[in-house]
Amino acid sequence: MSGKRSASPARTIRAPRGTDLSCKGWHQEAAMRMLMNNLDPDVAENSDQLIVYGGTGRAARSWDAFDTIVRSLRELKNDESLLIQSGKPVGKFRTHDEAPRVLIANSNLVGQWNNYAEFNRLERLGLTMYGQMTAGSWIYIGSQGIVQGTFETFAAAGRKHFGGSLEGKFVLTGGLGGMGGAQPLAATMNGAVFLGVEVDPVRIEKRLKSGYCDKIARSLDDALKLIETARKDRQSISVGLVGNCADVLPEIVKRGVVPDVLTDQTSAHDALNGYVPHGIQLADALALRRKNPDEYIERAMQSMAVHVEAMLALQKKGAITFDYGNNIRAQAQKAGVKNAFDIPGFVPEYIRPLFCEGRGPFRWVALSGEPEDIARTDKLALELFPKNETLMRWMKLAKQRIHFQGLPARICWLGYGERAEFGVAMNELVKRGEIKAPVVIGRDHLDAGSVASPNRETEGMIDGSDAIADWPLLNALINTAAGASWISIHNGGGVGIGYSQHAGMVVVADGSENSKRRLERVLTSDPGMGVLRHADAGYPRAIDFAAKNKIDIPMQPKPRD
Repeated sequence: MSGKRSASPARTIRAPRGTDLSCKGWHQEAAMRMLMNNLDPDVAENSDQLIVYGGTGRAARSWDAFDTIVRSLRELKNDESLLIQSGKPVGKFRTHDEAPRVLIANSNLVGQWNNYAEFNRLERLGLTMYGQMTAGSWIYIGSQGIVQGTFETFAAAGRKHFGGSLEGKFVLTGGLGGMGGAQPLAATMNGAVFLGVEVDPVRIEKRLKSGYCDKIARSLDDALKLIETARKDRQSISVGLVGNCADVLPEIVKRGVVPDVLTDQTSAHDALNGYVPHGIQLADALALRRKNPDEYIERAMQSMAVHVEAMLALQKKGAITFDYGNNIRAQAQKAGVKNAFDIPGFVPEYIRPLFCEGRGPFRWVALSGEPEDIARTDKLALELFPKNETLMRWMKLAKQRIHFQGLPARICWLGYGERAEFGVAMNELVKRGEIKAPVVIGRDHLDAGSVASPNRETEGMIDGSDAIADWPLLNALINTAAGASWISIHNGGGVGIGYSQHAGMVVVADGSENSKRRLERVLTSDPGMGVLRHADAGYPRAIDFAAKNKIDIPMQPKPRD
């Protein structure tokens, strides 16, 4: 079977719902349904091209590969494991009944060759694909997947810089794609007035349809009028402006408009297939991308430089400015903006204390397809963690504001101890029939102990270990040994090829004792890796947390200031 993407007529893929199995077990069935769910047109950014989100983050390398994966999962026995190499099934072996049913490796390259030029060459040959984080690992749940993390980040910015909240504050950003599309809702959930610049009007329309964005504007004048009126009337609204950040932000600087908070989630990690250069119509840019990729990349890099220079100018004028993990600072620095890293990253600014406690994005999906099953798990979370004020606030807002995409799902941030307790309790609900079908439990690769990314999750580590990539590999290994349902090891998610190494895990709660054992082990080892990683680096908070929770560390780390 060729790995090259084959031409395919338009196909509508939707995951089966309910309790009928088409596979030999629920772990295989869950993997198949989540692969399909990633390509549901209500979930994926471009399902015809197998693109789920994040530039060219794909679920499978080709339609031939997709069909073969589905067939292989349906044939896979309960003591076998299927191997996926960059979106293509390459083999299966007999393992045992508590081993992962699927092992996935996406986009990985040897160090000296780990760059976009080589990756693009290999992708053109049909030998690899870009898996992003949750695209190629089959656990993307639409924009909700990043909403709570964005909600938490914006809330932290409000606490740190504005005396408690973002209420009435003006948030300016770029990018309303699969990841960036979470920003307008997260901002308004924090009481802010939001303006997001997006070059593709189709993406804004998609956010309007999902209820994540309130209004669309076709000109900067109209957008700023909407923002000004909302602030005057003390209303929290979100506006998507059709435009290019490298055109719009310099004009905002010129007009003397200064947002309270400024960030960016364009697909800057990929200068060819993500970021769109300014000074050219979208259709012409897409044509240039096909006809002359080298010129396209050069123009995109120049545009990113203009974009970041405008961000730096607004930062100097008082805007609280941070990089939101798309690697735009490194791209701009390559293009000549020497002080691009004067803009801080969001993890060291707002998130790292949570990572020290193994806290991060925890998600679950109802394979029944019934929203009532998610409502029952929401209730369970509130019953188990009544003292978690952030969780209580999030759950209330999520019920009111989150629209499900594809299979019903929920995300919240839980830490070490909480995840295992919640997973086992969900398994019990399935066993008792209070939930109609099994539940899939997973997470983003952006987590406490599952990623090495010097320009994002591991930026500015206290011991200088930003680029150490052993930790995500150990994370995948221990979660494999612990019995996750499927495991993935990826390169380049979020910030682009060569800039990150990361791992994912998914485990199924089907009500069985087999699942209970898996859940107890995986949902302990996985967040535990986050505590170990930060304790080893010398973070006092992580060292204290490990001691308090009796996490075994053979060589006691020394706290660093």
